[in-house]
Amino acid sequence: MTLRGTRPNPAQWLGYALGRRLPQRCNTWVLHDITCRTWAARHFLRGYVQMSPILLLLLLPGPLSIRALSILLGLLVGSFYSMTYLWETTEQRLVRQGYPRGMGAQTRRAVHADADALEAAAYRRRYRSNDT
Repeated sequence: MTLRGTRPNPAQWLGYALGRRLPQRCNTWVLHDITCRTWAARHFLRGYVQMSPILLLLLLPGPLSIRALSILLGLLVGSFYSMTYLWETTEQRLVRQGYPRGMGAQTRRAVHADADALEAAAYRRRYRSNDT
């Protein structure tokens, strides 16, 4: 499935990464962003953009090792929360653009429907063949 649409400019994308809504003309691009093959990697990239202010800890006085470890811990905790709320956050981005809730998961399922059906049939043949 190829959904493209009008890409946001860098300033708009930064606002989008920080949680803002994009203009209506970018709706198709947002759907693509949330449902393409690399949707999870894109989500983590947006998360790291949101976490980038933590690098300001480097400007504080004190031992570099403590500052670096504080940044690392902050990034690890932020990555954990980003991973934990991956599905909800991406769906909320689509809702913010005007799509119905569940559109992202539905679109991703539709892309893989044929492969999932083949996999389910192979499972049934292998493990359920003796059922009566």
